[in-house]
Amino acid sequence: MFEVAPDLSGRWPTEAACFDEVMHLEGELFREFANRRTLRAELGQQPCFVKLHLGVGWPEIAKNLLTFRAPVLGASNEWRALNLLTRLGVRVPRPLAYAVRGVNPARQHSFVVMEALDGLMSLEELTETWRGHPPRPRVRAILAESLADLTRTLHENGVNHRDYYLCHVLVDPAWAATRVPPTEAPTLHLIDLHRAQIRDRVPERWRVKDVGGLLFSAFEARPSRTDLARFVRGYTGKSLRASLAEDRTFWRRVLRRARRLYLQDHPEVPAWVAALERELA
Repeated sequence: MFEVAPDLSGRWPTEAACFDEVMHLEGELFREFANRRTLRAELGQQPCFVKLHLGVGWPEIAKNLLTFRAPVLGASNEWRALNLLTRLGVRVPRPLAYAVRGVNPARQHSFVVMEALDGLMSLEELTETWRGHPPRPRVRAILAESLADLTRTLHENGVNHRDYYLCHVLVDPAWAATRVPPTEAPTLHLIDLHRAQIRDRVPERWRVKDVGGLLFSAFEARPSRTDLARFVRGYTGKSLRASLAEDRTFWRRVLRRARRLYLQDHPEVPAWVAALERELA
């Protein structure tokens, strides 16, 4: 299988031409695992990211199946998610090319090439700057609402991220740097979709994992009660009172998921998290 953006069809008229060039691209290595590499390279004058999948092997497939998880066999998940989210108006890296070789799922080679998003910072990086310089309340409020809108768009359209943390949501740092309180929502960009899943409807357990992961990654940013309420209202489309009455089990599971992730590296959860747990009990 071979797909390429229209503006690159002249560069890669055939699958063989595309595969041979991309597999031998040189650039800055960002991540490397046993069967996957991510590097930053340039196509002409265009900076891009290339994710190479070199076959996961049968042991990895068996491990996932035995734990009732769908194994990530290659780059197809990310390619499909990038294209779907682009159609939905979600800002993601522009998908440039995708190809796969081989029929044996354990030994398939595949890749996805996407445009690099330069000049942006992650929300994790942004919130780390808040420790010494707390943001204006309006900044926190708009970010909570924007994250709720993004999350709702994903889940309402059958997409769950599976690595949904603040570090994978990017924003223009100039948006929060101005001294004038912002009046418009920032443009959020979503990255690292290689484990994303697409269905007709996202099961609740996967919604819990996404929202719980997002909440966990915000623990150090100390979201206020107002921030959390804005997210709940934006994500559910209900009033806070209605959502806590109708979706209480969901929010308990979200908080439990976030708590479990946090306790993997910390002896105890922050006091404000413990207080929320008592209120939702």
